[in-house]
Amino acid sequence: SSGYRRLEALKKDQQWLLKQTKRKRTELNNFVEQMRSLAIEIFERGTPHLNKLKALDNEIHTLFEEILNTRKFGKKTKKKIEGIYHNLQLGGIISPRFNDEAGETELDELFEDEEPEQDFFFQEEDNSSSSRGERQEFSQQQVAKTKESRKIRQTFLRLAEIFHPDKVMDSESNLRHTEIMKEINRAYQEGDLARLLEIEQQHQAGKSIANETEDEVTRSCKRLEEENQSLKSQYEHLKRELRLVKKTPEGMMVSDYRKAKREGIDPIAEMMEEMESQFEGIEQLRDFIKDFREQKMTIKEFIAGPTFLHQTQEEEIEDLLEEMFGDFLEVIHL
Repeated sequence: SSGYRRLEALKKDQQWLLKQTKRKRTELNNFVEQMRSLAIEIFERGTPHLNKLKALDNEIHTLFEEILNTRKFGKKTKKKIEGIYHNLQLGGIISPRFNDEAGETELDELFEDEEPEQDFFFQEEDNSSSSRGERQEFSQQQVAKTKESRKIRQTFLRLAEIFHPDKVMDSESNLRHTEIMKEINRAYQEGDLARLLEIEQQHQAGKSIANETEDEVTRSCKRLEEENQSLKSQYEHLKRELRLVKKTPEGMMVSDYRKAKREGIDPIAEMMEEMESQFEGIEQLRDFIKDFREQKMTIKEFIAGPTFLHQTQEEEIEDLLEEMFGDFLEVIHL
């Protein structure tokens, strides 16, 4: 009958959806895992460089503290030296340590003209048609997610009814059901409807639908239609999540890393070499300040600054550190 044909077609659709959803979830998990492993590798290989940077940073701060606390300067000269010290911090060459009133005053002056535009901006955004559309889309996604969660729970309860260890008496079956329930619980906690349905299909393998009544076939069709719709939603969600992950800075780094590897390049090694070369500028700055502390140059020469430290180099150092370590740079400021 048409009901049986419909049921067979829905089962085939479900097989395809299960396969695609499983493949997309694996792709997403592998990509996220590579993001994590790449971040760990960069951090581990970059730790010696971070330690070196932190040591240089501390040394420069110590030199300035010694200069300002042990040398006697006129009021204007001392203010100029303090200004150089603060500018190095504001420029990102060394970490910020505004512990004195001069530093706090400079920061206050820097931000005192900022307008509190953020609240107004969000108010305007809330009134826009774009924002209303986004809220509507979010609401629809929440409804779909609720339906999907309900379907996942229903499937979980069905499987728990079948495979709960208390349902069997002999030890061998009890052990097998215990292992299956572990897999069911894991899939439920991860919201993996495809895996739950896959387990259910394995249990039902070999069962014939020939003996099902028309009402049973109708109910089976309705259940499969709902499950397939939930699978489609989950599949689309996984595709969307993977696209978003790939667009993050970490995701783009993984994509660039894969491309470089295919070309036979070790991008992390290149980054470390480039960072090492940039440290030379910071070391020269440290030596320049040390020479002033040891009175190997005049105040005028010191205030004029080192000729090697151009703005382009400052930007290169800051950009490279941000690109490589991102939030890891907070370690330097501890």
